[in-house]
Amino acid sequence: MSDIFSAAQVGSARETLQKLRASMRETIKGKDGVIDQVLVALVAGGHVLIEDLPGVGKTTLAYALARSMDCTFSRIQFTSDLLPSDITGVAIYDETIKEFVFKQGPVFAHIVLADEINRATPKTQSSLLEVMDRGKVTVDGQAHAVGAPFMVFATQNPVDYEGTFPLPESQMDRFLMRLHMGYPAPADELEILRRVRTGYDAIALDAVVTRSDILRLQQLATHIFVEDSVLDYILRLVTATRTEAEFRAGVSVRGGLALKHAAQARALLEGRDFVLPEDVRGLVGPVFAHRLSLVRAAGDGAEQGRQVATVLKRIVDVVAGPS
Repeated sequence: MSDIFSAAQVGSARETLQKLRASMRETIKGKDGVIDQVLVALVAGGHVLIEDLPGVGKTTLAYALARSMDCTFSRIQFTSDLLPSDITGVAIYDETIKEFVFKQGPVFAHIVLADEINRATPKTQSSLLEVMDRGKVTVDGQAHAVGAPFMVFATQNPVDYEGTFPLPESQMDRFLMRLHMGYPAPADELEILRRVRTGYDAIALDAVVTRSDILRLQQLATHIFVEDSVLDYILRLVTATRTEAEFRAGVSVRGGLALKHAAQARALLEGRDFVLPEDVRGLVGPVFAHRLSLVRAAGDGAEQGRQVATVLKRIVDVVAGPS
């Protein structure tokens, strides 16, 4: 046990995360792996991109997380005519006080769902860059903090769908992970069909953790011990993507840091105060895949994603872990 942690702190952190996990499982059936990855992203202070077909529970997942941890939730429906100011807010002149007053946009919430983000133009998509990176919005030279915790859930349909705009690489790099929901198993879908509910906002969940609990978890995760041999393992994985002939470019420095932070969060989720190579290995796909593109892309977006995943799996198999 490191000097920073006590057994009680680690145990309390795991108990908090187990409560959150159990609460989300009440609504999200048969997707325990996705829930755990979302919790890893939350604890790591990162953002999540969920790419999948419409109607598989992406919005429900984000809303269930917000309700389970007593946080404000905001849903932004991205469309081709959406403007940056529709997201961030705008300064309006107030006649009574004879000055401009900032009116907050929907991005000012703890959990922000950017629904179908690739249906908006690149200019509108880029309005999220600053807030995702620094947790603040700058309008007319004035910075406005969005508060903490802050997490963006962006959903997108496959980029081949009509009326979509692929996210630029700079935007993709700011997502800690890209996840896929997929269809539920038949037994889980049957249980979903039995429910009487009209929409995601009818979910009846009580908060099981507070915002201060989440902030404490995020702070603890930054102190999870990562041995030098594990850091070297992360670096060798990153380097392998940069020397891989099938990729146009390798993972950025931000991507390497993202893998480290995600591994620290996963260790905390498992009740440990140190990172194992398995923590790193299990997160390479979700953390790296969306940051990479193929030199010779073939097929639709889903097929290209499978090709990237295949190359990454080969890299993980070849790069040896710490001895």
